[in-house]
Amino acid sequence: MTSTPHLRDPGADHRRQEWDTVRANELRLNQAAAEQLVTALNAELSGFYLLFNQVRKHYWTVEGAEFHDVAEFLRSAADRLAEMTDDIALRVHALGGVPVCGPMGIRQHAPIYIETPHRYDVRSSLSRDLDGYATLAVQLRDHVELADRFGDQATNELLNVHLKTLEEDAHTLTRYLADDTLVRSEAVGSES
Repeated sequence: MTSTPHLRDPGADHRRQEWDTVRANELRLNQAAAEQLVTALNAELSGFYLLFNQVRKHYWTVEGAEFHDVAEFLRSAADRLAEMTDDIALRVHALGGVPVCGPMGIRQHAPIYIETPHRYDVRSSLSRDLDGYATLAVQLRDHVELADRFGDQATNELLNVHLKTLEEDAHTLTRYLADDTLVRSEAVGSES
């Protein structure tokens, strides 16, 4: 049995720029600097995309005593991740690159793992979300320094704004995961 590729290519006649290339940018940023920043931002983009999908899945499947509050946070957090994804993709384009998209490109740049498709308990799900936020925050800090080194103030400011949002959402997740919140499975079975 042969498999059909999941990618559709309209053809070279319609292609304006090859994936994983960086052309001269209108921002007049040095080509070598732009290439490094595009690579860094595509890693951000991949991470935001994966974390968005994971957080959205957890929103769809959350249950339990604190359902409403947790679901509302996850819905809002996914919306914020979607906005960050758009901002970063637009910046990649402004720098002369092609924003990462599709499974192959995202896997090539992804700083976090894709969660398996199963449904998990709320505490485990939020813990993995927190790991994703922490990984992306560390990466963003490194890329803020990279943008600063190249004198790209706009990218620096954009990343700092998104870093603050990631840290605030991570703080909320930390509060949900505190020992006195979210009912533990042992507690449910101990009441008879």
